[in-house]
Amino acid sequence: MNPPIGITSISSISPLGTAMDATWQHYLNGQHFLQQEKIGSTKEWVARLTANAKKEIMRLRNSNKKYEVLDDTVLFAIYASRNAVQIAGWGPDDNFGVNIGSSRGATGVFENYYQGFISESRTVPMASPSTTLGNISSWVAHDLQTTGPEISHSITCSTALHALLNGIAWIQSGMAEKFLVGGSEAPLTAFTIAQMKALKIYSQETDAYPSKALDLTKKKNSMVLGEGAVMACLEKDVSKRSLAIIEGAGYATELLEHSVSISTEAKCFQRSMKMALSSLEPSSVDVIVMHAPGTIQGDLSEYKAIEKIFGSHKPLLTSNKWKTGHTLGASGLLSLEMAILMLQHQVFIPVPYNNKKAESKTIRRIMVNAVGFGGNAVSILIKHPL
Repeated sequence: MNPPIGITSISSISPLGTAMDATWQHYLNGQHFLQQEKIGSTKEWVARLTANAKKEIMRLRNSNKKYEVLDDTVLFAIYASRNAVQIAGWGPDDNFGVNIGSSRGATGVFENYYQGFISESRTVPMASPSTTLGNISSWVAHDLQTTGPEISHSITCSTALHALLNGIAWIQSGMAEKFLVGGSEAPLTAFTIAQMKALKIYSQETDAYPSKALDLTKKKNSMVLGEGAVMACLEKDVSKRSLAIIEGAGYATELLEHSVSISTEAKCFQRSMKMALSSLEPSSVDVIVMHAPGTIQGDLSEYKAIEKIFGSHKPLLTSNKWKTGHTLGASGLLSLEMAILMLQHQVFIPVPYNNKKAESKTIRRIMVNAVGFGGNAVSILIKHPL
């Protein structure tokens, strides 16, 4: 990739917590963070923020009168962005861009305003500005006082990795040298979960692991939703502060039979992974953090795509959705954070019910996959900075 692009920092707020050290410790154990709650009139599996993370978000909400009306997606994004920028050491003179997306957007606030409209046939002045999709990036840019470009988008579950693609494009074009990218999601509402249940993909599991992401023998769909946000700071060139180097990026969209389908061998993933590899040999990739949402078709089709591209050189495969739930638009960067942690610690984190344990291993390159409704796949290849 020319010029080379380094990931200077990454920060998240998720069911795993808010600090990378704690997140890593949670990855080392085989416990998930899914719990059953009454959502609307039914009891459902969800992955909530930790109690301490919730306190941090409440403290942020109460810190500014203007923040009181913001949706959790915006507050999650502000919180993670502040941390990412601080870790990167970016200051007032760094004119960086912002690209943050979300699959569902201001879900909670929108549903509350709509309920009020149904009962009273009118709404309040803040209904429109606090539910627009551009709400996330614009508030983050305002909070960080950057004057660079700010972009919002929604590309379903590959949203965060599309934000990363945009950051790469801006830096490679010479129009920016630094970009803050990420995704934020707060989908744990009755209506959002009802939509997933209507698609017959939501988990009804009763055993030890409610989400069976990357279990290729499962007989039932087992997707569980989670909430959170992840932000990464990208910089032109590589420095001693770089956590990882972006070595390749690929993307593809395939023709679909219907709006949520994916082909049996995920042709979109085949094309995105091949593009991300470019001239590199498939055997040079040590690990793939799969999208693997916990659905029968989604997991299996991605696996078959990997078999097509990597053949007998298939890397170690893993996913984090069994532990964190599927954070939709934020999930791609949550997977990237996991990949960076494995690079840093040189330990592979497996899926526990696949009868594997964490193991020390030389890890030089990791590919991260994401795909969303509409068959839009993204694959990012990162390598160790040394």
